[in-house]
Amino acid sequence: MPICSSSSRFVHDRRSGSNTPAECRERSSKCVTIGLINNMADGALDATERQFISLLDSVSDDIQIRLSFHALPNVPRSELGTNHIKNFYSSVESLWDKSLDGLIVTGREPLASNLKDEPYWDSFTEVLEWAKENTYSTIWSCLAAHAALLHIDGIDRVRSNDKFCGIFECARLSDHPLTTDAPSRFNLPHSRWNGIPEDALTSCGYSILTRAADAGVDTFVGRHKSLFVFFQGHPEYESNTLLLEYRRDVGRYLRGETNIYPLMPRSYFDHRTVIALKALQNEATSRPRVDLLADVSAALGKSKIENTWYSTAVCIYRNWLEYICAQKQLRLKDRSLSCQRPRNLVWPHQRLSF
Repeated sequence: MPICSSSSRFVHDRRSGSNTPAECRERSSKCVTIGLINNMADGALDATERQFISLLDSVSDDIQIRLSFHALPNVPRSELGTNHIKNFYSSVESLWDKSLDGLIVTGREPLASNLKDEPYWDSFTEVLEWAKENTYSTIWSCLAAHAALLHIDGIDRVRSNDKFCGIFECARLSDHPLTTDAPSRFNLPHSRWNGIPEDALTSCGYSILTRAADAGVDTFVGRHKSLFVFFQGHPEYESNTLLLEYRRDVGRYLRGETNIYPLMPRSYFDHRTVIALKALQNEATSRPRVDLLADVSAALGKSKIENTWYSTAVCIYRNWLEYICAQKQLRLKDRSLSCQRPRNLVWPHQRLSF
């Protein structure tokens, strides 16, 4: 089914190629409204939009998705980024009067060591409290997951000595509707310095769904009125996303913006590219100069990257949409019954348990 949006820029139908959004029926459980709060830096706005549109489109099948784009205020942006948000996004304040079935909130590189000091913290927590009561489920991605946990339970993230960057093998820990049909072991991209201790999560009642042996907890859920789904990894990443992040970080080192040469993403590049990048790293750390970035870019341009996580990402997001549809169907059924039943008769309120 086509994904349609309030902005014609984002309309997409993978089967017909049509740019005409179909009507989305509010009373149908197979038509869901998803909001995306895109907090990514200016240079990643387009890519993040494309990643989530493509992933949702791939899993929609018989489900029609109405997608809306929103932005937090006070996120630092360039003039170009500000204009992009102004032209194609709605403010989060528009959510208060909006009916959403699901919500996806992205992270971004932090500016402050304490997330509560981020300039958008107040608006972020306002969205979180709204999402608890007004969505069937919300996905919190990477830094957004860390910020949500800090607000809800006071759980602090812990910084690692090395960045978790690359493709990590994850294990499915238990049978859960969100991981139905997922393999017992699968790959997912990670790109973060910080992580959440597993014991802190379990002590607060979170259910751990997947774990990477070398990167810790990967996916976990918490139950409010809305099902909160937390990803420390990035199932939505495209094949070249880690490549672009690596090139960005190498550029920062060569320009003297950081004194740490970035780790090469693990289990990601082909062998020939790894050898070429290691040679360039040795040259850069012995004598940093900006013109080496062209050589790094050339080596990256010849790389061969296999997307080994796509099928798992499709499985998890399809299960997420199915959950939302099931919850919406129960709500619609409940409303229908409430219109038919005698006023003095008490009916049980049925919900799926996650």
